[in-house]
Amino acid sequence: MKRRQFIKTSSMGALALGTAPSISFASARPQPSNAMASGDCSESSAVIWAKADRPSLMWVDLARDPSFNNYQRYRGGAALGASDYNAKTYPNDLNPGQQYFYRVQFESLDKPGLFGKPQLGQFKTASRKRERLRFCWSGDTAGQGYGIDASRGGMLTYKAMLARQPDFFIHSGDQIYADNPISASIQLSDGSSWRNIVTPGKAKVAESLQEFRENYYYNYLDTHLREFHRKIPSYIQWDDHEVVNNWYPGEILDDPRYREKSVSLLAERSRRALFDCNPITQTPGHPEQIYRQRSFGPLLDVFFLDLRSYRGPNSRNRQAQQSAATDFMGDRQLQWLKQALASSKATWKIIASDMPIGLLVTEWQSDVAENGANGDGPALGRELEIAELLQFIAKQDISNVHFITADVHYCASHYYDPAKAQFKNFKPFWEFVSGPLHAGTFGPGKLDNTFGPQLIFKGIPDNLTPNSPPSDNYQFFGEMEINPDSLVLTVRHFNRQGELLWEKGLEAEGV
Repeated sequence: MKRRQFIKTSSMGALALGTAPSISFASARPQPSNAMASGDCSESSAVIWAKADRPSLMWVDLARDPSFNNYQRYRGGAALGASDYNAKTYPNDLNPGQQYFYRVQFESLDKPGLFGKPQLGQFKTASRKRERLRFCWSGDTAGQGYGIDASRGGMLTYKAMLARQPDFFIHSGDQIYADNPISASIQLSDGSSWRNIVTPGKAKVAESLQEFRENYYYNYLDTHLREFHRKIPSYIQWDDHEVVNNWYPGEILDDPRYREKSVSLLAERSRRALFDCNPITQTPGHPEQIYRQRSFGPLLDVFFLDLRSYRGPNSRNRQAQQSAATDFMGDRQLQWLKQALASSKATWKIIASDMPIGLLVTEWQSDVAENGANGDGPALGRELEIAELLQFIAKQDISNVHFITADVHYCASHYYDPAKAQFKNFKPFWEFVSGPLHAGTFGPGKLDNTFGPQLIFKGIPDNLTPNSPPSDNYQFFGEMEINPDSLVLTVRHFNRQGELLWEKGLEAEGV
């Protein structure tokens, strides 16, 4: 049975039990929740995350076929109260470019040998060979109060992405909306009502560690999201709504919904929940670090940024000199990125940014900058970091570097042309914007001419009603596919119905 066939038939879970021990589903046995995923796969390792309902020990069986013949068993972490019974397993002796099928069970700590119900999933390790590669990216899940409306089909963008059968998925931030409670219904402009599944954990803004976790659990109530994450490994970033809208370190909230006003404290609780509730590895020596690089053989390296943890305060962003006030990536992350790009041997180098470069993103009805862009003109404020990075890429003659992002709740393709820029010392590049996966749709945004961005495509009309609901079908995901023979990188935009909206093939340079 091949991978694609397994995707279509794996709901017949009993057929895939193979040589697993006989299972009884007595209530005394630890039971899994709906939350399970794989991710952060390398050539020889992966992360498998799942949640139990009580103290227990996680076990994972890995096999190369869905019948689980000749499987390897791995002992995982303990699901304990301190992590709200979340646990991970880190198999690290895997074969590159291999499709694996996995089975998760939890064993009682009180009664060793007593196992709960198994759950099934799959992932593929990164390859060392030059072979066809396809991945999807997007952002923004359960935003603006648009939760799971089963009568409208739930989070249909995840179903459309699964139909593309990507090798992996990048969630480019706003995976949760910790600052957006989910109410029972939203009145829509056409007179109908959006009717949400509601839970106590999403009834208010998140302040405690547990409330941040509950945001992740809520999303896994959706059938399509749950099925997608069981079958497609993911690479997770964060942005602002994992904590609170437009946050920066050191901020003190002026929001009556919050008893806790320290954003730095909220951010650390959110960071802990991010690691508890996702298949993410933690960097040795820097367990708080979210930015990282992952290699996918000779064709692709992806560099995942964190534009939240190290930024200076949001301001008008017009400073003429770099300082702590203009930090965006921060010096340590910026130097890491420059070194990683210079060292990369991959044909294509994709920077996964949680915010766009050239779109103006500001605080509501103000000129306070949320990202790097600050209006037409020379590089100022946070743009100075971007200029330093782009100038380094040009000086080192690093080829085939492009950006993917989300955040602005519509999809677009921007070509950055130094001939049309105020700051000109860089190599031309593309920035591809996607999202939302399942949230209100906004835009289009205004472009800042500092780095010469040209709008080539956008997926929404100019007169879009702000906060258009998911049912209006302006929900998007992007896809990149690399041909191993021609080395062409094809970029595509899709809507939540899986309809192709735009595509372009990029020729590799310098190879």
